[in-house]
Amino acid sequence: MFFLLGSLIMMISLSGCNEQSTTITNGNLILKVDDFLQTSVGNKEKLKTPLSAGNLPSEYLVINDREITDFKRISYDRKKISDNIGTGTAYSFTGAFNNKGLNIEKLLTIKVYDNFPGMALFDVRYHNKGKEDLNIKKWISNNYRILQNNDTVFWSFQGQSTEARADWILPVKKGFYQQNYMGMNNTDYGGGIPVSDLWRKDIGLAVGHTSLHPELLSVPVKMDNKNYAELWVENSGIELKAGETLTLPETFVLIHHGDVFNTLREYSTLMQKKGIMFPESPETAYEPIWCAWGYERKFTMDEVAGTLPKVKELGIKWVVIDDGYQKGEGDWNVDTKRFPEGNLTMKKMVRRIHDNGLKAKLWWAPLALDPCMPLWNNHYDDILLLNEDTSPRFITWWNAYYMSPVADITYRETQKVLNLFFDEWDFDGLKMDGQHMNAVPPDYNWKHDLDNPDEAPWKLPDFFKTVYTTGMEKKKDAVIENCPCGCCVSFYNIQGMNQAVSSDPLSSWQIRLKGKVYHAINPGLAYYGDHVELSDNGDDFASSFGVGAVLGTKFTWPADNPYAEGSYLLTPEKEKVWKKWFDMYNNMMLSKGEYLGWLYDIGFDKPETHVIKKGDTLYYAFYTDNWNGKITLRGLDASRAYTINNYVDDEKIDNLTPGKNEIETAFQGHLLIEAVPEKLTPSK
Repeated sequence: MFFLLGSLIMMISLSGCNEQSTTITNGNLILKVDDFLQTSVGNKEKLKTPLSAGNLPSEYLVINDREITDFKRISYDRKKISDNIGTGTAYSFTGAFNNKGLNIEKLLTIKVYDNFPGMALFDVRYHNKGKEDLNIKKWISNNYRILQNNDTVFWSFQGQSTEARADWILPVKKGFYQQNYMGMNNTDYGGGIPVSDLWRKDIGLAVGHTSLHPELLSVPVKMDNKNYAELWVENSGIELKAGETLTLPETFVLIHHGDVFNTLREYSTLMQKKGIMFPESPETAYEPIWCAWGYERKFTMDEVAGTLPKVKELGIKWVVIDDGYQKGEGDWNVDTKRFPEGNLTMKKMVRRIHDNGLKAKLWWAPLALDPCMPLWNNHYDDILLLNEDTSPRFITWWNAYYMSPVADITYRETQKVLNLFFDEWDFDGLKMDGQHMNAVPPDYNWKHDLDNPDEAPWKLPDFFKTVYTTGMEKKKDAVIENCPCGCCVSFYNIQGMNQAVSSDPLSSWQIRLKGKVYHAINPGLAYYGDHVELSDNGDDFASSFGVGAVLGTKFTWPADNPYAEGSYLLTPEKEKVWKKWFDMYNNMMLSKGEYLGWLYDIGFDKPETHVIKKGDTLYYAFYTDNWNGKITLRGLDASRAYTINNYVDDEKIDNLTPGKNEIETAFQGHLLIEAVPEKLTPSK
């Protein structure tokens, strides 16, 4: 939808007696493979600055410190293909490197599909035909250099997760480097979206892998003090024995216009064709949320119960019981030291929530286990994920340790926990929480009988799919939220959730950019902007509202918990603001509209703009510090007239006649408007 369609063409040109080059085109994408299986990437359209320049060894090996880049072409084949992705063409090349004791054969297959114009998939294998085993320092695939044009920066998407909890969308300038490793980057931070994307204002290029499970590889982005930036896929530390073949994960290159929304939508569509399945969110996942976390860990049930009337009055539908009720991570029974009636306390609390016409969601940190919990004492040997040195893997945030997601006992104990939450306590949904959920390291616990320790990170998404399936079986409208605490969410874990969240955002910018990413990957997934108290100034409802996010809050009322570190008291002045936004949310439900993420570039277009369509009306959200001037409203029907309203302040801004799409306006911070089309006059 976002790329120019084109036919698949192969051309072989002879530039010398024995030299040949194969050109592969798909939509706007042009790939040229030379006589040494080095490639260049380009585009069909004429640009002031070319996308890239010249052939590069885009797929190669590093052995010791020696780059093995030139694989002399010895065979070539082309054939039509048809599979679950669609119809297309596969171009297969064989090349040989035989020098200084190394004898390596390279097999490269490039596949292009008619229904994915602009994209090419790469299957690469290396066969060690020598007599000695090879220690491969790293392999590199899809290494491309993107030339800089008049833009002062590139914009990029980089999907790694670290304890820095950094932006997923960010500018790239000279001197920039980011590894984007998809394994564990800190003791309990890792995983992410295995895609890196660099774009200029006129064109962009992305690379990544297309495995159906997480891979422990990197998708780096770098810009030295030159006139180009580069990106690639790599992995390191591999032994290739004599006579054996190294098969790399399938990778891709994608050329596109606009920002990363187009890339991630296309990537996600491809992955779903390959077998990834994403849930659709129920109606309940779009209802606004109040979380008791404003009272923090030492909350009381009386505080929660006392807040319920105000929650209901504000039009909020969900109540979340957060961290602090449990005996400890791994023992999710109610702590009788704080709540003497134990589990009965929770049953009574949920009943009270339901009696107020509200739904109940429970905080839970799956896969975390504290020392000295019953599971620790009774199943230390067979439930814990172990590092290579046999030490248990630590989770810094909870002062806990990882339960292995591939251990049978983990599944059995999780089933008991879900029975407790849904059957005994009668909760309606889960808030799964913790950055440790996003990824796990390899598991060296021999009792788990794994053929490969990497099976633990590979199979982690299966754990969350099981939790999701179980929850939905117990409550048909259950909401299963996955909150990976500041991480760039694991693409694969989205299969086990029906509510995404901005997940402890560090700014309103993060709320908006994460919304764009989630809407791109799964447009049927409800996106929750998290507690508004986490946004800029603690009251930026507009950032969630304008990107189609579910609204949420953690206010306290009528008083704060004396042991809480911060105050989130709902004062009379704040209550007026909260009431206004939640009323607008419930009346308009923009979170259920169609997010038109391709209309504006989140990096280059100023002011930053997001658009949602409901029926024939378009809702525009603009964000910048200060604006005074013209704004173009993209996406309007040129044959219709529109009335432009500031719906937050209930003010009319302009009338646009057919074909007009500009308004003159001034604002600070944000401006949310609607473009309401005039009714069409029926033709005679």
